[in-house]
Amino acid sequence: MTDTVLSSLNSALHQALSANDKVYLLGEDILDPYGGAFKVTRGCSTAFPNRVIASPISEAGMVGIATGMALRGLRPVVEIMFGDFVTLAADQIINHLSKFRWMYNDQVCVPVIIRTPMGGRRGYGPTHSQTLEKFFLGTPGLRIMAPTSFGDPGGLIFDAIINTEDPVLFIENKLLYPLPLKNMLGDPDFDIISTMDEAPSYYVSIHGAPSASITLATYGYMAELAQKAMYRLAYEYEVFAELIVLTQLAPFNLSSVLESASHTGRLIVMEEGNLTMGWGAEVIARIAEASGSKSIQARRLAAKDYSVPASSLLETALFPGEQDIIRAGLQLTGKQKE
Repeated sequence: MTDTVLSSLNSALHQALSANDKVYLLGEDILDPYGGAFKVTRGCSTAFPNRVIASPISEAGMVGIATGMALRGLRPVVEIMFGDFVTLAADQIINHLSKFRWMYNDQVCVPVIIRTPMGGRRGYGPTHSQTLEKFFLGTPGLRIMAPTSFGDPGGLIFDAIINTEDPVLFIENKLLYPLPLKNMLGDPDFDIISTMDEAPSYYVSIHGAPSASITLATYGYMAELAQKAMYRLAYEYEVFAELIVLTQLAPFNLSSVLESASHTGRLIVMEEGNLTMGWGAEVIARIAEASGSKSIQARRLAAKDYSVPASSLLETALFPGEQDIIRAGLQLTGKQKE
């Protein structure tokens, strides 16, 4: 059976519960037989009935309780059913759990993991399709991570649950769940190299291709579209790209992006959230500062600054797609006019 992002995450939760009896799961409708809205917690309540807790519909309550549990030495994992509702827990995240370690002079730690599915392209409408992690990117003391099919999603969250002493917002794009893990299958058309960090970045290039003339940087499901676009750029237009897939969005560590963009001189950053004040804008600003006098041309691709529509046609028009990446790549390399 092929490992998928979903099965990898599910297996990791089982492993974490087995490895440490201080790990607890909290969330709405996470008990079997339902096993959560996207089935990431399936089987956990059957195997560990005393440490999987079905909560009321209160995101602030869940995160508040988890914060208290962490302060008393436990390692809680909270599932927020849809990422749109993470805003309901913003006070607990921004004003409490992310600050306590600093406020109490490192005498406490708050190892709370908040898992939540983000993203659109499924027709769920304006309140169940958003990508909202940008609202938390500047919060000191909060780590933000995003799994990808290019690596080991389960390993990423297992390490966060067991070994991380700070709170983590763990963003899971909905469309990633059924996708097979690329590192398990291998792909003769692509080379994938990991930085082997605690939160690795992945360098993706076409096998045997000439040196890249453009860098693509992104995370989550946008990496899937970027891989398809770089393949078409190479074979249809002879424009060769290197794709950098990040798994940690905050704190920012952009050494992999800077290294690649310094060689290519061109950078496209991509995200599914709205364009204005987004992750990509911060990445470009930091790359510009770090690159000094070296000129790097840069572009942002993101969702248009509107609410996500319920109509599938309008939703498709809102989000950046494969053709948008190709167009931006051709424009940056001078093969297509602005």
